[in-house]
Amino acid sequence: MRILVATDAWHPQVNGVVRTLTKLADAAKSLDVEFSFLTPQSFRTFAMPSYRDVRVAMPRPGRIAKLIEEVQPDSIHIATEGPIGLMVRRYCRQRKLPFTTSFHTRFPEYVRARVPVPGSLIWRALCRFHSPSRAVMAATPALASELTERGFDNVVLWPRGVDTHLFHPRAIDLCLPAPVFLSVGRVAVEKNLEAFLELDLPGTKVIVGDGPARVVLEEAYPDAIFLGEKHGEELADIYAAADVFVFPSKTDTFGLVLLEALASGLPVAAFPVKGPRDVIGDAPVGALDHDLRSACFAALDICRQDCVEFAANYTWEASARAFIDSILAAGAVMPGRNGAEPARFVA
Repeated sequence: MRILVATDAWHPQVNGVVRTLTKLADAAKSLDVEFSFLTPQSFRTFAMPSYRDVRVAMPRPGRIAKLIEEVQPDSIHIATEGPIGLMVRRYCRQRKLPFTTSFHTRFPEYVRARVPVPGSLIWRALCRFHSPSRAVMAATPALASELTERGFDNVVLWPRGVDTHLFHPRAIDLCLPAPVFLSVGRVAVEKNLEAFLELDLPGTKVIVGDGPARVVLEEAYPDAIFLGEKHGEELADIYAAADVFVFPSKTDTFGLVLLEALASGLPVAAFPVKGPRDVIGDAPVGALDHDLRSACFAALDICRQDCVEFAANYTWEASARAFIDSILAAGAVMPGRNGAEPARFVA
């Protein structure tokens, strides 16, 4: 089975959407499913205003059609609501082809952090975008329920995973004053990092990641350590060396970094909002409090082994299987070329 994923978010961007799609494709290989990606790399792009590291594609309908037909996919999945997602949606609608979509980003909150646009308008646009989808995939039951309440149809659950071969406890010393409070992710206004950086905490605050707000935050909070983007073993070492993972965002739909931290034996401190609340729930692996400082101190007393055992329940293999099963259950496999039967998937 060959699945084409259309996404406006792709390398060299470093974010949850890119990591999720990359890990999904890798895990699906063991299920004899091949993924192809339709990304901004195939088009001219321009830098997004206020976030120049993100390139926005300028796809043309003819080019979109050519690229899709070269792949000859059995199924099409639209991962983002940007220009590429819109063009692929148009392609499928014109040809009456089934497709699925996924909901990764709370755009109403994301946009409202930058521009005074009513969130209700954006939610209506998102609902309209996803309305023809055979299955709208959401990362958590709470998000799936919210989307359904907002008028989205055909919402299904697509859980995420974590690479426990990479992220696991290890003996690492960053040679920084303890305790080390760590935050990992895009350094941008919607991540609410100031709520963490302004806290009166002992030890050291460490920020891993890059983004448009980094320069301003580095100047405003000189006592914090900004390490920039880190990947692979280097990132895993930093997780394992910290004492608490601080997640100040109030807009994330999931937060893969939460699972990476927990798999590394790192307890979480966060606000009790969608995202951390959906991932952690009542499990004794995080402290969720409207007083983030109190959450940070409470997290210091959490058993690190409990965090490791909790994260072990999330695998990318299970995530890939749920993704593929949703496509099949929704009937989003296209008829075979030249009248042939559609491709079959056997679990």
